[in-house]
Amino acid sequence: MKNIEKIFTAPGGQFVTPIETLAEKLKHIRAFVFDWDGVFNDGSKNEHGSSTFSETDAMGTNLLRLSSWMATGKMPYCAVLSGEENRISFRYGAREHFHRVYYQVKDKTIALKHFEETFGLKNENILFVFDDVLDLSLARICGVRMLISRKANPMFRNYVVENNLADYATAHDGSQFGVREVCELFMALTGNYNEALENRITFSPEYTDYFKARQEIPTSFYSVVNNEIVLREITV
Repeated sequence: MKNIEKIFTAPGGQFVTPIETLAEKLKHIRAFVFDWDGVFNDGSKNEHGSSTFSETDAMGTNLLRLSSWMATGKMPYCAVLSGEENRISFRYGAREHFHRVYYQVKDKTIALKHFEETFGLKNENILFVFDDVLDLSLARICGVRMLISRKANPMFRNYVVENNLADYATAHDGSQFGVREVCELFMALTGNYNEALENRITFSPEYTDYFKARQEIPTSFYSVVNNEIVLREITV
């Protein structure tokens, strides 16, 4: 455990929750929820109002789900939960077969409640990856909170740490593959990092079973209108 801690703190990662306690909390995780802007990217928008993602992070979320599948024998639930409408996040969610993409959600607790009720989850079952102020309503209640850090807001990071609103703060920001860092930390603390990589490298029967199950997951899209969750028909 100390070696894992050293690997992640050496480049600047910070364990707000002691690593041993965090490893115990991860045993209850059944779902992963990701903010989009500033998490999968640096938050910049193109002329269409979209922000992109990297294949480095995409590989990370795939390995993350494989690791969870191997540890529990069940497919973890996954969602993107964004305050904005971002067409690239729609394509990512559909391509990666996330269960849900929530968008135009200003009060993110509404979407989280819908997600939990749909899949029979509790707050302690959710790992939330976030980066900024509008995410703190979820950071206060989710079981595990991973902050994608950036050097430009040291006061915000200090606020999050002082108020125990994260369990871990990354060394790398959204433009430097902070999502991948979070995914590798989960795998390391779950204890099957090397095995998961070997399964992926060799396209083992276990990976084949996992990938087949992943590809069968339909992605549904929801937004919030007048504080109500609304199912949307999205073409990606």
